[in-house]
Amino acid sequence: MTTTNISVIRLSESEKVPFAQNSYYQPILNGEAGGFPIFTGIQTAQAGYQTQPHQHPYVEVLHILEGTAEAWLVGEDDNKVCLTPGDTIALPANRLHIFRVVGEETLRLLGTHLSAQRIVKYDDGTQSVMGKAAD
Repeated sequence: MTTTNISVIRLSESEKVPFAQNSYYQPILNGEAGGFPIFTGIQTAQAGYQTQPHQHPYVEVLHILEGTAEAWLVGEDDNKVCLTPGDTIALPANRLHIFRVVGEETLRLLGTHLSAQRIVKYDDGTQSVMGKAAD
């Protein structure tokens, strides 16, 4: 894709996609569906939220905007990292990982998927895809 104009994507106009009872995702650069080579979005999660073990077939980058998170690779529970506002973590492709909200403060993070689609493969064999262009 070659961009010839400046595009403004307003978070206030982005759809809130529920993740779990206490978390939602708002796509920003909606990958293939928006004409972008990457997929980004803001995830907002309340206290008590924790992801299922999951992986992506590409590198995922998480940047903490508000709140505190803890992240780790499955099988490396002794290597959990604590992330606070301004911290960024790059999670390797095809590695099961988990992150969770720490404390009572709402967590907001910017997720960047180095793919035109946000592809999540869960450890239970299910998969979800966001950012796919309409056929």
